[in-house]
Amino acid sequence: MALDRTQFRFSTSLKVRNYEVDWQGIVHNAVYLLYFETARIAYLEEMGVKIDLEAIRRESQIVVARNEIDYRRPARFGEVLDIATRISFIRESSFAFEGIIDSGITGHRIAENVAIHVWLDQKMGKPVRVSREFRDSVHRYEGKKAVIQWPEDMA
Repeated sequence: MALDRTQFRFSTSLKVRNYEVDWQGIVHNAVYLLYFETARIAYLEEMGVKIDLEAIRRESQIVVARNEIDYRRPARFGEVLDIATRISFIRESSFAFEGIIDSGITGHRIAENVAIHVWLDQKMGKPVRVSREFRDSVHRYEGKKAVIQWPEDMA
């Protein structure tokens, strides 16, 4: 992937806990998904997007359609991780989060992530258009760093 850290406005930190480490003494590969998700939620809150059960239960829902991780080097118990995330694009019914995990001590790249999210109609289970409100929020926060497709009736 080779994501460029200078393109990321938002980051958060966390410390690797003992139960996240596997029998090899390194963070288990599945735990990185939780790290990236933790950063995505913090990012949305920073942007002012309401994250609660009422928002989650609305007519449309957002689901992860694809999650890709490139592992660069292992994280270990007690290590402080710097997790950066951003929305890099919005299309008709989907958008992408990109994420980077760097060691908070050495600065070495630990992992990179691209997660594609799709807006769905909850009743039909079919993709629906990403809302104007969400597009506007991302545009205000990311500016030109996010490629946002604006449907003609939203332009």
